[in-house]
Amino acid sequence: MAYVYIPVQNSEEEVRVALDQLPRDATDILDILKAEQAPLDLWLIIAREYFKQGKLEQFKQILEEGSSPEIDEYYADVRYERIAILNALGAYYSYLGKIETKQREKEDYFIQATKYYNKASRIDVHEPSTWIGKGQLLLAKGDVDQAFNAFKIVLDGDRNNVSALLGQACVHFNSGRYSDSLELYKYDPDNVEALVALGIGDLQTNEASGIRNGMEKMQRAFEIYPYCAPALNYLANHFFFTGQHFLVEQLTETALGVTMHGPTKAHSYYNLARSYHSKGDYEKAGMYYMASVKESNNPHEFVLPYYEEGSSTCHSAVGSTNTNSKAKIYRLGQVQLKLGDLRSALNNFEKVLEVQPENCDTLKALGHIYVQLQQNEKAQELYRKATKIDPRDPQAFLDLGELLISTDIGAALDVFKTARNLLKRGNEDIPPELLNNIGVIHLEREEFELAAEAFKEALGDGIWCNCLEGESILNRAQSDANHDKQQSPSLVAQLNIINKARYPVDASSAIRQYKDLQLFHRLEEQGIAVELPWTKVSPLFNLARVLEQMHNTESSSILYRLILYKYPDYTDANLRLAAIAKARNNVQLSLELIGDALKVDEKCPDALLMLGDLELKNDDWVKAKETFRIAKDSTDTKDSYAAVCLGNWNYYAANRNEKRAPKLEATHYEKAKELYTKVLLQHSANLYAANGAGMVFAEKGQFDIAKDLFTQVQEAASGSSNVQTPDVWINLAHVHFAQGNFALAVKMYQNCLRKFYYNTDSQVLLYLARTHYEAEQWQECKKTLLRAIHLAPSNYTLRFDVGVALQKFSASTLQKTKRTVDELRATVAELKNAVRLFSLLSASSNLQIHGFDEKKIETHVAYCKHLLEAANVHCELAEREEKQNIQRLEVMRQMELADESRRKAEEQRKYQLEKRKQEDELKQVMQQERHLERIKEQWKSSSSSKRKDRPQTEDEDGGTSEKRRRRSGGGKRKRKDKKSRYEEEAEAEVENQEDMEYEPYNPMNDIEDKQEDIPQDLLAAAGLEDSDAEDNAVTLSLSLSLSLSLCALIRRRALSESDEEETAEMWRQIEPNQGSDGEVNAADDEE
Repeated sequence: MAYVYIPVQNSEEEVRVALDQLPRDATDILDILKAEQAPLDLWLIIAREYFKQGKLEQFKQILEEGSSPEIDEYYADVRYERIAILNALGAYYSYLGKIETKQREKEDYFIQATKYYNKASRIDVHEPSTWIGKGQLLLAKGDVDQAFNAFKIVLDGDRNNVSALLGQACVHFNSGRYSDSLELYKYDPDNVEALVALGIGDLQTNEASGIRNGMEKMQRAFEIYPYCAPALNYLANHFFFTGQHFLVEQLTETALGVTMHGPTKAHSYYNLARSYHSKGDYEKAGMYYMASVKESNNPHEFVLPYYEEGSSTCHSAVGSTNTNSKAKIYRLGQVQLKLGDLRSALNNFEKVLEVQPENCDTLKALGHIYVQLQQNEKAQELYRKATKIDPRDPQAFLDLGELLISTDIGAALDVFKTARNLLKRGNEDIPPELLNNIGVIHLEREEFELAAEAFKEALGDGIWCNCLEGESILNRAQSDANHDKQQSPSLVAQLNIINKARYPVDASSAIRQYKDLQLFHRLEEQGIAVELPWTKVSPLFNLARVLEQMHNTESSSILYRLILYKYPDYTDANLRLAAIAKARNNVQLSLELIGDALKVDEKCPDALLMLGDLELKNDDWVKAKETFRIAKDSTDTKDSYAAVCLGNWNYYAANRNEKRAPKLEATHYEKAKELYTKVLLQHSANLYAANGAGMVFAEKGQFDIAKDLFTQVQEAASGSSNVQTPDVWINLAHVHFAQGNFALAVKMYQNCLRKFYYNTDSQVLLYLARTHYEAEQWQECKKTLLRAIHLAPSNYTLRFDVGVALQKFSASTLQKTKRTVDELRATVAELKNAVRLFSLLSASSNLQIHGFDEKKIETHVAYCKHLLEAANVHCELAEREEKQNIQRLEVMRQMELADESRRKAEEQRKYQLEKRKQEDELKQVMQQERHLERIKEQWKSSSSSKRKDRPQTEDEDGGTSEKRRRRSGGGKRKRKDKKSRYEEEAEAEVENQEDMEYEPYNPMNDIEDKQEDIPQDLLAAAGLEDSDAEDNAVTLSLSLSLSLSLCALIRRRALSESDEEETAEMWRQIEPNQGSDGEVNAADDEE
């Protein structure tokens, strides 16, 4: 035990102070130091001891009091001790500023350190330790050039100052001038501290030559000074990797015995802990890891080098050990985790994470601990952080996927695929466990093809490949037999054996095939190795489950038998074979296979529960109840499924087909309800218990409560891809049926058939037929029952139900007030079928086995025959009535056809008459036109002869000639206007004829107008009438009569349904005639 002696003032006595028993309150020790005016070196020793013990506040209190103005004034002549106290404070604040992450606090610490160093310089500006401290401060601040100058000031006064040389070497190293740094380290070839520093530099290159040179320097330092603790530690570290644990322990124990420096001791403890850790001595390893952590978890190790002699040596040692402080705590956490001390391991790993928050190994270790502590959310967060920091670490993705597989299988699948891709890119072997997990997720998502591919990839090549490919390989081998006569026969023989086992020929072999292991014996006799490594068992079993889900039970059964052949104690394979046999109604074989599983483990809960279920279906109630109780006891009453099975037993006991006792029935229901409720209290998400409770409520008539329970179970099961609950769909349909909601019940039954049974379950079809029967949908009921008979032809109950449905359909049809002949004919046909069905059932030899009463069958036959006689009578009457109705309808149809023919003939006759009339009128018009043409020609010839004789007549009659000259002059003026009055009248006449549809044409108006213009009265009175005028009048009358007849014809054709094109053609024929008539009138006017 170290002591400090404080001399008592004005006395020869001394106060002894034990350094390891310093008072908690530094004020007491300060009072003693002040009262006795103790030397300042004692202040420094006591402060340093406080610092070693981690009592930083006491450390600062003593040093700050020792550097106060009062002390400076009292100890004005003491220079070195005052400078040492100030430098110690400056080194302390330099370290705090170096490790501080917040910029503002960092600057405050650096300001404090600068203040103390400047104060020390004011005492003695040439003190080397002060300039070395300033250089360290400037290095911490990143001012490399100023740090170099500080160390240079020291070296200018003392070229052999090791601390300054090491400082300058550090400056060169940080500036990237490694050769200059190395030369400074080599300044004294026999300097132990320099050799150690150079050796550390070589070791940290992580190259073979560097490590060799570094160890040579450490060995040389050890030879120069065998008690150099850093050299001993690094030599021990070297021998640890070579496996020489004896030398490791010897060297580290020597180092612990020669040093009191905390970081160096921490390094020694760490080497010892690693040695014991590698040898499996976790208790000693944990003890030394803890000692190492305790020695290195305080910041004082960074302070002492700045003011203590030999500081450079200590600083080098600290620099090397601090980089491994994280590893020490990490390995301590590993040991604690191995020992099961999760809380301590958690604390240590969290300490590592504080130093290096992005260390993936620590994140994964913490995630593993949180998983064991059942804090999955924290574990998931840590794993995700690890994958983000290092997205190329497949192990982080594997750990995250294993955590997600129970909560989010979609995300787990993506993570596992990422891990697989990373392994493939790195050309690493993919673990079968990873592929197996991928296949399991695909299986739960009902992606059977993808699941099979994953399991096959995990299995690789083996005997199972031939078991899977089967006939395709056999056909290919037979086709290649001509090309390869040596290998093909053995392959064909092998596949023949497998196919014979898959498809047995005789009935006895088919019944016992799931227990037949002779297949593999025969393969071995053929010289074929039947190998199955244990690591392949799980993927092979899962592959068989996939094939079973894909309804390839032959291949899956061979794989199960292969597992049992190599590992007879693998009970899961026995139970799967038992389930296949149970699905094929081979109850006896299923019981034998369950018995084989119980021989391996007589308390196997899965086997016991399956056995109890079979006994329950065989009406062996006593055995079933005992089996369920044994299964429940074998799981220490923790297996909820066993409790649910006992509840099911009580439910079935209350609904037995025997004569029911009301009190016993109520007791069984209450017991079942109690068991279901107990399970739900322990596991609120247990769907089977909730379904059982709903069944009890439904049996008690509480349909609304039962429906709510069934609906909740259905919704919960729909959200999980690995839960198949067809029973809850059926129960919900039963509730709708009981409440009279037949449409909803039918829909639920149909959805259940399609979703879970691929429309192939005869029992659910029977439920559906009953619903159609109660809804009086007889034909749908019959169709559904016929489908069920197709699936279960040996079930005579279904045939009886068909007969009842036909009977009910016929009776309801005959009770109708209005029946069609087709309905009666269908009734007769259905009644004949019903009589035939009931007669066949009555004649059956095993009538009693199927639960039928012979008298009841005979009653149905008699009733159906009676209905058949009545139906025949009604059918005959309906057929006669139908025949009479058909004849009456035929007569009415013939009469209607005759009336229609007469009507059409009359319309045709009228049409022909009208057509003939129109043709006659058209002929008349044409004749008139030809007659008019002839008159025009005659008029032209007569007018030309009259013009030749006109001059003679004019000479004879002077007065008349003058009038005619005036008329002639007027005629000439009209010719100048290129239009005569008669032409205008002719055009007006044409326009009037075009508008005749709206205004009737009156030719007499034109005649009167023309007579007003020609003074024929005067000529007539004088006896000088012109013959041309008469001709004109005749021509005009003919033209007017022609126009009148044409207009009448056009009106008649317009009123009739004639074509408009004929009317237009007629107008085109009339217009030239009117023009000719106008010319005649104009010529006559000229005359």
